[in-house]
Amino acid sequence: MNKNPIIPFLLIIFLGVGLVFLLSAQGANQEEEGEEVATEENGEEGSEEEGNGASSGDVDAEGVAQNSCASCHGEDFSGGMGPALAGTDLSEEEFTDIVRNGQGSMPAFSEDQVSDEELTAMYEMWAE
Repeated sequence: MNKNPIIPFLLIIFLGVGLVFLLSAQGANQEEEGEEVATEENGEEGSEEEGNGASSGDVDAEGVAQNSCASCHGEDFSGGMGPALAGTDLSEEEFTDIVRNGQGSMPAFSEDQVSDEELTAMYEMWAE
């Protein structure tokens, strides 16, 4: 009646890893639903703010910024590890150049990561 002690250990590991994936997928779904609700609640205000550019109305600048910028520039973009973005005094060309090429400890973001339309919409959002 020798039982293999590694089988229960492996079973616990596999169940634990599976649980982590299940919970992270569930959390990602809840986050996406929360963003949709926030967009619907602020739909009128967002369309006025982003209505300056022809294509910026179709872009979720706030969502892109939360995903790409908030971890360094703060949840409200008032500064964190990186400088404040709200009320930036950079020109749109300077802003785009810094995002595309990076500066200091800020990494560069390619057009595959952040499109030109998203950059324009984010700049308009912060330059106000």
